Amino acid sequence: MLDFRMETFLTVCKYMSFTRAAEAMNLTQPAVSQHIKYLETKFDTPLFVRDRKNLTLSPAGEILRSSLESMRNDENTIKKRMKESLAGKKVLTFGVTMTIGEYAILPALARLIKAHPDTDFHVRYRNTKTLLADLYEGNIDFAIVEGYFKADNYQTRVYRTEEYIAVASSRHEFAQPIHCVKDLTAERLLIREPGSGTRAILARALALKNMSVQNFAHIVEVENIHTIVSLLRQDCGISFLYKAAVQQEIADGILRQIPLDDFMLMHDFTFIWNKDSIFSTEYEAVFDELL
Repeated sequence: MLDFRMETFLTVCKYMSFTRAAEAMNLTQPAVSQHIKYLETKFDTPLFVRDRKNLTLSPAGEILRSSLESMRNDENTIKKRMKESLAGKKVLTFGVTMTIGEYAILPALARLIKAHPDTDFHVRYRNTKTLLADLYEGNIDFAIVEGYFKADNYQTRVYRTEEYIAVASSRHEFAQPIHCVKDLTAERLLIREPGSGTRAILARALALKNMSVQNFAHIVEVENIHTIVSLLRQDCGISFLYKAAVQQEIADGILRQIPLDDFMLMHDFTFIWNKDSIFSTEYEAVFDELL
């Protein structure tokens, strides 16, 4: 088990505030300060950089935070597996983003399930932001995500690389010739919710052009990729998403890719787990089976 002072350190890292950490742990602020001072003395190095307005981790603090998070998550996994052993079974819990879960992993997941008849599988469908939080809290063993994340916190493997495209109904009529992304801003944009990897990729691509989703005349925000595809089929707007999500509709002539001179994007689906986990070899073996 982690030393209680190390739990305090992780709580300060979560809030980047001694005051908020004290409130969350029902401690006094001097007690929190004392715990951090003990660790800084023990490791003979400052863990935080302090100024009047901000609290940030020192390089040594970053190393300690990453290591302790891995230890905490591995401890949670060990406890879970010990309980599972009493029932004579193994449980693998992992997360996938909506697009990956619905369009990219099903055949591989079926193979994995059939290859392990004595294992129970819990598959969580969440957006990228939520899956990263689940990994941080140790609620899942690993995840396959499509958005952006701080790679330093995880061990990663590229699952596959997919084309990210602009899409409209094959019968959609544009008010003007379309050559670049700015030509689409008069359209209604169908978009995933904040926290979605699909949305984050579009937001970053638009930012590189000094644009944002707010530049579009109207927005329809939907938390389900199937619904977005259905709305595209009904010609309710345009969207930007992975080609894998609409490949069949494009092949059938129901939807079409919007050709853009200034938009060509490939992005990875990434298999991730917590850095330095003692279960890394096991997770890599699962990754190999999913390929």
